[in-house]
Amino acid sequence: MAAKKDERAFVNPIDGDKVASDPHRLTYGHERGGAPIRPSDRGKATGLAMRAMYEQTDRQLDQIRAQIELLARQASEIKNRMTVSERIYAAEMNIDPIVSRTYYLYERDNGTHVLSMVSPAEWGPRPPYHYVATVRLLGDHTWEVIERREP
Repeated sequence: MAAKKDERAFVNPIDGDKVASDPHRLTYGHERGGAPIRPSDRGKATGLAMRAMYEQTDRQLDQIRAQIELLARQASEIKNRMTVSERIYAAEMNIDPIVSRTYYLYERDNGTHVLSMVSPAEWGPRPPYHYVATVRLLGDHTWEVIERREP
């Protein structure tokens, strides 16, 4: 009896004109509750992708620009420290400077410079030199300007 059932072909009760042989190729949902399938607007999708790409690359270029500006500022600071250091090493020093200590740079009336451990306040009301800057010796033997008298 089982053989008899297998011999009979399945007959679909739904009209053949109303059934898709490949439902996965339909441009619309073929089941109740199925997700709607809409054709995409290629121009819109491309436009959105291009806008996102431009925003992302602009953001990355802004980051690189900020890094370049930071590096340029750091290079300028190093160059300024080098210039100040050359000026200080050309000054008269009757001391052996120690790293991380604060010193004071003065200028004599004849234009030469003097490095001292004495601050402008410690000289009293009549200092013998003109105060130029307060400096600190760094580990790389350049000098950091902590305070500078405006000319």
